Amino acid sequence: MPEPAGALELIASQTQPIALQAELACAPGELLALVGPSGSGKSTLLRCIAGLHSPQQGSIRCGGVTWYDAQQRINLPPQARRVGFVFQNYSLFPHLSAHDNVVCALGHLPPSQRAARARELLAMTHLRGLDTRKPAQLSGGQQQRVALARALARDPAVLLLDEPFSAVDQVTRRRLQVELARLRSEVKTPIVLVTHDLDEARMLADRMTLLSHGRTLQSGTPDDILTRPASAQIARLVELNNVFGGTLERVNADGSGILCWRSHKFEVARANGFAPATRLSWVIPPEDVILHRRDRPSLGERENPVEGRVDDCLHLGDATRIVLALEGDPRARISFSVPTHVVRRNGVASGETVRVSLLASGIHLMPAEAHRST
Repeated sequence: MPEPAGALELIASQTQPIALQAELACAPGELLALVGPSGSGKSTLLRCIAGLHSPQQGSIRCGGVTWYDAQQRINLPPQARRVGFVFQNYSLFPHLSAHDNVVCALGHLPPSQRAARARELLAMTHLRGLDTRKPAQLSGGQQQRVALARALARDPAVLLLDEPFSAVDQVTRRRLQVELARLRSEVKTPIVLVTHDLDEARMLADRMTLLSHGRTLQSGTPDDILTRPASAQIARLVELNNVFGGTLERVNADGSGILCWRSHKFEVARANGFAPATRLSWVIPPEDVILHRRDRPSLGERENPVEGRVDDCLHLGDATRIVLALEGDPRARISFSVPTHVVRRNGVASGETVRVSLLASGIHLMPAEAHRST
């Protein structure tokens, strides 16, 4: 029987070959997404966990066992770490069948049990009946499943997924994401997923760690980071476009406040931690920008209403991206997306004047960003 799963904890720092100043933690049964630009150190951290790279300083513990500690000079080899690793290119043995690729990772079991366990894992990953096929006879999605079955074959203490869906088409990618979400209920180990896809992280992850230039910028739930970033830099890294500077005019007894931005004043639901007259940065996610209906205004549209001219109206399938230049201040632009059928029903088009509301609960305040005043 495999040992009970335990938490993964990592602290890593180094100056070369790429700079690192990173921390992460992942609980049993939790999926942690590592996100950040290319070259931010995501794959390097996976290699550190697997024992394929040793940082200059730091420690790695899993299930209460120290795998690496620079000060204590502990550095377990990869084969002693019980890591399941799915690489971007799957790294299957081309001359072996799907079944035999999985059997190769079952050396910890008696020979008499390996074939049955390999068939069980292939069935778990929806490959029943494909046992005898070699990688060249499998689709990209099927190869990914074989790689996942082989990673699980080690009864891993931690499962590492390095952009595992990047080599497949979009339809297959969505199907594999659903399968991974279902598989998590059967695999009670920490899972660390490296991805560039913020939607994928939001859909699959319990928690996210955002990296930039090898440094951990913020950890939390996907919703925390994608709607309440800790800084303007983080807001831009997670592709939030509505990032501005402003001044907090007032903080109310209930923690709400009044934000001044250019010629506008907005109600803010949460102003805690900031003093009145503080210069700050603020962001509003596009989903908290509500387009007013022309035919039947709602009560919610009374909240921070602003009017402007549609500067850009780009149809992207079932969603339309709108950039609104606010009335009296064309340099002040708000971007948001709405369903395309709503755009058509309301006659929204470039050059048209429309009204939107900025929900007070969606406006998020952050420390002031140097050298930016708008």
